[in-house]
Amino acid sequence: MGSQPASGASSPAAASQSLTLAAMMFAVSMTFIDQTIVSIAAPSIIRELGLSSAGMQWVVNAYLLSLAAFFALGGRLADILGHKRMMLIGTLTFVVSSALCGAAPSGSGAETWLIVFRAVQGLGAALMFPAALAVVVEVFPLERRGRALALFFGVAGGLTAIGPILGGWLTSWTWRAIFWVNVPVAIVAVVLTLLAGIRNTPRPEPIDWRGAALVAIGMGLSVLGLQQASTWGWDSAATWLCIGFGLVFLILFVLAEQRAVDPLIKMRVFRDRAFAVDNAVLFFAMMAFVPVFFFASVYAQVALGYNANQAGLYLLVFFAGFAPGSQLGGRMLDKRGAKAPMLLGTALGAVGFAFWAAKITDLSLGAQWWCIVLGGAGIGLLLTPASTDAVNRAIGASYGEVTGITQTIRNYSASLSLAVLGTVLLNTTTSKITSTLTQQGLPSGVAHSTAENITQNLTGHSGGTAPSGTSSGTLDAIRLDFAEGNRYVLYGMAGALAVAFLCARLHPGTRVTRDTQSAERPAGAHLDPGGAEGPRGA
Repeated sequence: MGSQPASGASSPAAASQSLTLAAMMFAVSMTFIDQTIVSIAAPSIIRELGLSSAGMQWVVNAYLLSLAAFFALGGRLADILGHKRMMLIGTLTFVVSSALCGAAPSGSGAETWLIVFRAVQGLGAALMFPAALAVVVEVFPLERRGRALALFFGVAGGLTAIGPILGGWLTSWTWRAIFWVNVPVAIVAVVLTLLAGIRNTPRPEPIDWRGAALVAIGMGLSVLGLQQASTWGWDSAATWLCIGFGLVFLILFVLAEQRAVDPLIKMRVFRDRAFAVDNAVLFFAMMAFVPVFFFASVYAQVALGYNANQAGLYLLVFFAGFAPGSQLGGRMLDKRGAKAPMLLGTALGAVGFAFWAAKITDLSLGAQWWCIVLGGAGIGLLLTPASTDAVNRAIGASYGEVTGITQTIRNYSASLSLAVLGTVLLNTTTSKITSTLTQQGLPSGVAHSTAENITQNLTGHSGGTAPSGTSSGTLDAIRLDFAEGNRYVLYGMAGALAVAFLCARLHPGTRVTRDTQSAERPAGAHLDPGGAEGPRGA
């Protein structure tokens, strides 16, 4: 991976850059698809393997828990062992565990088998993703990096939406195929990586295992508490003990890192105002971006009466705005810096989600599509500039480390949003269905317990259906009640994007350039192959 020109699409170097970008997109595509694909296949898995509903929830959560716990370590290992090497290790870990998930035996051990190897999948993704993104950052020169990462994040975002479609289609054959499909994708990623001729560039340094343990325990416990809040209840001691102890461990992690000689995360990077703002924008924006796929998928199946494949197509409307928004955001970043696209993206996103909330009770895609496209365009506009600007400001070219930071923040934000907004949806929908049933003559106590059962059934792993025997008129009323519950969810997402807009206003507006990087490059900082050093910018 030698020095590469910034332009000249027909040159061997440019061809190598294209191969590298394609290889990394194939690798991370598996991690994005797996965030949504398993939930679609859940009813089939439960039926064939005899899993409990709680066990199935753990199959879904084990992946996300492991991902959250090990992102920071994965980013640091990528810098120490080399981005290419860690990307290949992560890919192999991910695909082998994925194949083993697909080979889960029937019987009493099936639940444990799936949970364990889903957790290993999450570990593989945590090792792979920071390394893959760091490879892209390393290979592309600063002036072309925005557009490259716009394509990277644009395709990745689209694959999150494709997960339900692919899951529905594969599950019609066998649920095991949702795991086996990762095998050919991984093979393509590895082959393209080898063909691209990427050089591994390790930076041998001690690993802060104490910090790794503290952040893994802290992230794992707090995310576990958030994930289980809907099952255990917000009034449960277990919920708050997990969240509370998780936060204590995260505080201990921050204190330990400030004193560590070779910290897992260099906390001084947050002294860079632009870097801190980038991550604040990502934190609040991800409260809308990741959870929207879950909530919109369930809404489409319950309120609109779509099947799983049709629900996936409903989500693609969001991608119709996200994809061009992502490309425009990347170009704006390269020309004007991160502040302008972040301001425009957060504003458009907040407006789009607010209009979507207002239209959601129309129960018609025809009335909603332009709101969904607008919301998607806003997210697309801000995602690449915020992520890329943060990585460009890495200290000492620690691209993997900074990517680990941003991805940890994004994943934690999504977990928090899913927990809080999921509770909002459950409580609001239950209240409205209770009112509907009371108006139809049921006693208030019976109406409330019935409403709770209906809501749990609609939002659980049962395929999004109301109980059998429900009359047509009552079913229509319940669908409208569920849509009204989702209205509050979308307003919450619009509010999060409005806060992200206020954060974006605090960005200093400076751009990271070769000159600013050279001026502030600390001793020993590495040059990237495009000629741009890697410390934080002005």
